[in-house]
Amino acid sequence: TDRIPLLEQAGYQLIFLRPRRFGKSLLLNMLSNYYDIKNVDKFEQLFGGLKIGQSPTAKHNQYVVMTWDFSAVLPMGSTDELRETLYEYVNSRIRGFLQDNAKFLPNTSITIHADAVVTFNELLSLIRQTPYKLYLFIDEYDNFANEVMATKANENQRYAELVYGEGLLKTLFKNIKIAATGNGLERVFITGVSPVVLADMSSGYNVVVSISQKPEFNDLCGFHQIEVEQILKQIAEEKCQLTLEQQQEALNVMKQFYNGYNFSYKTKAIVYNPTLALYFFKHLYQYCEYPDELLDHNLAMDRSRLNYIARLPNGNEVIENALDETKDLFVPKIHDRFGVEDMLKFTQGQNELASLLYYLGVLTLNGMDMLANIKLRIPNLVIKSLYVEKLREILLPQVHTQDYQTDLQTLFSTGDLQPLCAFIEQRFSVFSNRDYRWSGEMALKTAFLMFLFDDRLYIIDSEPELNRRYADLVMIIRPDARQFQVFDFLFEFKFLTLKDLSLSSEQVKQLSDEQLSNLAQTQAAYSQATQQLNHYRHILEQQYGEVLRLKMFAVVAFGFDRILWTEISV
Repeated sequence: TDRIPLLEQAGYQLIFLRPRRFGKSLLLNMLSNYYDIKNVDKFEQLFGGLKIGQSPTAKHNQYVVMTWDFSAVLPMGSTDELRETLYEYVNSRIRGFLQDNAKFLPNTSITIHADAVVTFNELLSLIRQTPYKLYLFIDEYDNFANEVMATKANENQRYAELVYGEGLLKTLFKNIKIAATGNGLERVFITGVSPVVLADMSSGYNVVVSISQKPEFNDLCGFHQIEVEQILKQIAEEKCQLTLEQQQEALNVMKQFYNGYNFSYKTKAIVYNPTLALYFFKHLYQYCEYPDELLDHNLAMDRSRLNYIARLPNGNEVIENALDETKDLFVPKIHDRFGVEDMLKFTQGQNELASLLYYLGVLTLNGMDMLANIKLRIPNLVIKSLYVEKLREILLPQVHTQDYQTDLQTLFSTGDLQPLCAFIEQRFSVFSNRDYRWSGEMALKTAFLMFLFDDRLYIIDSEPELNRRYADLVMIIRPDARQFQVFDFLFEFKFLTLKDLSLSSEQVKQLSDEQLSNLAQTQAAYSQATQQLNHYRHILEQQYGEVLRLKMFAVVAFGFDRILWTEISV
């Protein structure tokens, strides 16, 4: 609530974009209660103990307030049916407004027209007869159109009829713009996920101010580290009697899986996804243990968003680049004006698609380089799991979890890598058909990551910093999973090209495992990997102590034809 004065100063018609399930609706609910004239007698009860209650602005409880939530409008049927559905929803909100605000209006007897724009204009005429102005809140403004946009290609005409020319949404927002020019509407606050729809109807509604990337609003939605710590402490003391060490363990799990979002390149402050954090808190409070699955099913829709990007030209390439931790993903700017028509008619490059992934919450800001290019990264392990899952679908669409589940369980419980290694070797050649991005160790590491990612048992990190050096892949048992008979793992990957070996692909395939292992190049790769693994091992032992049950593997690929491994003694 301390940002309310800043919001008032930012403009009269604002749009605030954040990923799904990031607390946007709760923000609107708070603002609605703050400005609504109906709640003037409840101000102390609602806001007295909060920052804004100590220093309220002059505008508090000075408006009649109406909220439209477009997520409640189902995008089904023909364009005419969509129009009827949307207009009926707006009319229903106007009916509710008239009923709720009857004491502040001269009368409530306006005609409800089939065309809700006409009804809205009649309502504004009624409001102009009062000393009040309307504050309109629009939640998920783009949901209605996004759902239409993301349907089959032959449905895109429906989207065009919503936003282009005198389209349905464009007409509605055009009237909102007109209403705010002294016709009874004073303030508008809009939330959504992306600027795509806004860009398509910009000529109809070009007065809105975006505050999405302003540093003062970076944490308008989302939790800070200190807030997460305080809630964990409260749960520990009131319900679960967790030790300080257990509280720190829980904090570390939440940090790796839920933290990491930044929405302004002018600040380094990062926030937790609030829906995921609350999902964790609720389960911890109820059962005093972590949830088995760290991805809340409320966010499962993000899989479909990645699927949508993957279907677009260059979409797979952007998803693959995001997972490549050996190279930074840079864009000159985060696009705030790219329309669906352009996305459908023209092939979009990495900049546009990466920007869209940013708005969807599956990429986030990570600073700038010396040329003012913006660096993007995957925010946390929950989102990384979605990428890994999608990449496996892209590269190996015929492979299903049950195909390698037994091999995976063998590794976790016995430390025997051979069955899983053989399974991956049979499919590793898929990388040879990719472009240069997947050459070398990155291809090998990605292949194993696709099959090893299991957040039920492990905190899995690729390229984690260990004393200013980087291990290829670390799998640490979740603190709440130490009761199970599984191992921690540390992997180092080496890739030997056929040129390095002075062998052909056919020769590599014909050599036995023993012959490949005895090659001088292989022995050198194993020796280097052993040194690196032992260095990382000492750091992990200092960090985790006696609870660590570590298995270390050096894995060597011979071109894209063969993969061998050896366990390094701890």
